[in-house]
Amino acid sequence: MKGHPGEIVQPQPSIAEKYSAIMGVDVESIQNGRLYAFIDQWMGTPYKFGGLDKDGIDCSGLAFLLEQQVYNISIPRITSQQVTIIKRKYEEELLEGDLVFFDYDGKKFSHVGIYLQNGYYVHASSSKGVMIIKLRDPYTYKYFSRGGSVVAVEDTTSTPGK
Repeated sequence: MKGHPGEIVQPQPSIAEKYSAIMGVDVESIQNGRLYAFIDQWMGTPYKFGGLDKDGIDCSGLAFLLEQQVYNISIPRITSQQVTIIKRKYEEELLEGDLVFFDYDGKKFSHVGIYLQNGYYVHASSSKGVMIIKLRDPYTYKYFSRGGSVVAVEDTTSTPGK
């Protein structure tokens, strides 16, 4: 794919059509080709705790790779550390690329996903692998804890002398 990480590139028409249908938005709403190509590559990858490749990936690994490869941002690898680098937002303020956190099994911030649009996010589900789901899904929404945009991360790729 052409362009630098973080630069917006237009999606392939087939990818724009696929994800606009999944999320119930106009095809013109799918603008970030790099984001949706990344999701398309990982869609259906099985869940594996600690995983970081196509054999299996966990929720924080997906967020880690997505932020790095789509937005050229380095974030911590572990969910409990990822939550420390966001600027909190109200649910209705969430934008594409923001992180959303959940408290499963009574553990704070034990799950993370990446907000997309129209109330949908992508995540690595422990039972179904990488998938897109509505934030207000009745099963998962009760565990929703907070969301926000990534901030305060040192970008080592553009620091002079490194």
